[in-house]
Amino acid sequence: MSEYNRPTTKAEFDRNFAQKKPLMNDTEAYYESSRCLFCYDAPCMHACPTGIDIPLFIKQIHTGNVDGAAETIFDQNWFGNACGKICPTGVLCEGACVYNHQDVKPIEIGRLQNYATDQIIKSGKRLFTPGKENGRKVAVIGAGPAGISCACELRTLGYTVDIFEAKEKPSGLTVHGTAPYKITNEEVLDEMAYLQKQLEFNINYNSPVTTEKQLRELEENYDAVFLGVGLGPTAELPIPGSTLENVFGAVEFVEELRMKQHKVHVPDRVIVIGGGNTAMDAASETARMGADDVILAYRRSRDEMGGYDFEYELARGAGAKGLFNVQPLEILDDGSGKAKGVRFIRTQAKDGVLEFIEGSEFTVGCDWVIKATGQAKLAELFSKIDGLEIDNSKRIVVNEETFQTKNPKYFAGGDAVNGGAEVVNGAHDGKAAAQGIHAWLIER
Repeated sequence: MSEYNRPTTKAEFDRNFAQKKPLMNDTEAYYESSRCLFCYDAPCMHACPTGIDIPLFIKQIHTGNVDGAAETIFDQNWFGNACGKICPTGVLCEGACVYNHQDVKPIEIGRLQNYATDQIIKSGKRLFTPGKENGRKVAVIGAGPAGISCACELRTLGYTVDIFEAKEKPSGLTVHGTAPYKITNEEVLDEMAYLQKQLEFNINYNSPVTTEKQLRELEENYDAVFLGVGLGPTAELPIPGSTLENVFGAVEFVEELRMKQHKVHVPDRVIVIGGGNTAMDAASETARMGADDVILAYRRSRDEMGGYDFEYELARGAGAKGLFNVQPLEILDDGSGKAKGVRFIRTQAKDGVLEFIEGSEFTVGCDWVIKATGQAKLAELFSKIDGLEIDNSKRIVVNEETFQTKNPKYFAGGDAVNGGAEVVNGAHDGKAAAQGIHAWLIER
């Protein structure tokens, strides 16, 4: 039996999805910041993809300069508040903290970061202003971490920026694809509203860019175009039964849960297929929604999972169970177009090559199957842009420093370039691409 009751109200949903990194109060922040050693050549700072000056903002918090701390954070990472909560800090900044070498708990950098940025967002105090208008215009496709960060940086440089977003809310997977126990919808959207009010970029919602005509119009009307489109829907699972009625993509399930919360009904028995962080989130979320039997099935061993260990422990702590070295062969139809179970075969690795164990097939019954099998790339869109180079993994090829593509008018960053990474990586790419756009345009 699940330890979680099925939530029927917003309050019950919030209880089941209590924040993994709750907001610090003033006293907690003061004492935690006092533990920092302010290391020379701080390893935590080098571990941050956006290069935030972590010792500086922690010292600013400790000396009561919380506004200054928030400015230090946002100056390097426009998603500073969200990243304080959803970054895998245990493998980034906190994982690099020197205290780890002394068997001492590392500084809670993420929570301190969230403490400072949350205060400035709630106060509405202006930290940044748009730069002097320079008469140039840039189109940004996608209002995710890369797109928003690119827009913010460009506005500080005086560019007019129009963002074209397919959905009705900003921030990409931060609000549509992040587990609710990592950050609330309100926190994500408050940060986006704060940035937009300060820097005055335009967002056109429900405005997908999908056709050659739309792309040509952007090319004619804007001096540069930034592609921050992220990834597409969950990739297909090439086995019989993968399109049955109660078989879902993990990305789509997480988004529905974020948007509808307690109004989503999860049945008793759920099988999640995959071994990445999205699979861990889906398993943890279905357990927190009251499912009694949640199985996370992965074709290789636990040690070979792509997901972080702490994500797997979170899923286990919520009640999910791991089933390793199993390959799904078929999702079984109950006769009415719905899944009733998954037929697996056991696997083993020999010299790194995965092999099926003959005669080891077995079936596990279920009411839902969630496919966490990665996301499809948007290769069809990319093919409509002249001169855009795509690698063998269908990722956009860019200059590593400027993020300019082989078509000089287009720049790109985030998941469309890295194939799927963290929000902080998208924030870094968008900011760096804005500087690349600026350097290119001032020479023209």
